[in-house]
Amino acid sequence: MTSFLEDVDTAVSVRYVVVLDDASLGSFSTCEGLGCEVVMETREEGGNNDFVWQLPTRLKYPNITLTRPLGPDTALIAAWFAKLATGYSRHPGTIEAQRADGSKIASWQLRDVVPVRWKGPSFNPDQPKVLVESLEIAHHGFSVEPGARKPPQQNGVTR
Repeated sequence: MTSFLEDVDTAVSVRYVVVLDDASLGSFSTCEGLGCEVVMETREEGGNNDFVWQLPTRLKYPNITLTRPLGPDTALIAAWFAKLATGYSRHPGTIEAQRADGSKIASWQLRDVVPVRWKGPSFNPDQPKVLVESLEIAHHGFSVEPGARKPPQQNGVTR
């Protein structure tokens, strides 16, 4: 008998490896905002009191915020932002979700990535906690590349 976790390819212990503008920014522990929304336009039709027309107009992509504990990879973000001082053009980027063993779960190919902000840690001796940094980026769409599925196991044997 196989357990639920053996049958389903889950993302229990995940890290997000980020490459923007051909520069690796290391791995992050959280990734928020990856998604899209269909912007709807409403139209009321005279004489029709049963409903309001809902017309899809465009796709809207929220900004993505990546966070991680402060560490050696902070220098990668600092170097990337330093290059932006001389000007920036939009470039593709990649966010790859990986398991703890480094195998890929899924990958998102971002179009026209634009940096929005980097936020460093807050130093407050009254509230000791893990120092974290966050990176916020904007983009203009994405495509998804699924990861390789692990074959289900039964009694420790791969089928």
